[in-house]
Amino acid sequence: MEDQMVKVVGERFCVPYTIELVVKRKLQSFSTSLYEAFDATGNILLQVDGGVWKFQKKMVMKDPAGLPVATLREKALSWKHQWMIHQGESSERNHFLCTVQKSNALRIKNNLDVFLGNRYKDHGRDFHVTGSFSSLSFKVIRANTVIAEVRHNFTWGSCKGKESFKVKVYPEVDYAFIVALLVIMNESYGH
Repeated sequence: MEDQMVKVVGERFCVPYTIELVVKRKLQSFSTSLYEAFDATGNILLQVDGGVWKFQKKMVMKDPAGLPVATLREKALSWKHQWMIHQGESSERNHFLCTVQKSNALRIKNNLDVFLGNRYKDHGRDFHVTGSFSSLSFKVIRANTVIAEVRHNFTWGSCKGKESFKVKVYPEVDYAFIVALLVIMNESYGH
């Protein structure tokens, strides 16, 4: 790989060491969720909240100051459960970051493909997310290299709409991008 840094949402979310995060999800109502990402010392790094708006899911990721970092939108009535990620709260083409979709619409396994920018039709996927049907744990792969791992911690709170994930993001990998993939995986397959 020529460029070791994996920046999708932004370079400011890439750190030169492996970072371990805890992401907690709370169901706020029937159709809205709140995700909070914390570092190892308990500092909040990101918040993602939202729910169903006009037949599609829309989740907004914010930094600790409450400023919008990225918006995740599920494409309505998509055969492959397609999501689009844009910078900030934009939906404009020039702020488009990537498309995330189910690898195969007919497969049971929780696999996603990620296509950066507007290169969707030009070449193959840029990242692959692979997980099992029985858990919400998964790995994010670039080429043949694992760049992040997410482990779902099932507790009795999971049955009450509270879930927890341990996230390991390898050096120079955009942790906001990995948290966005966790949210998409959980919103698409977790319920």
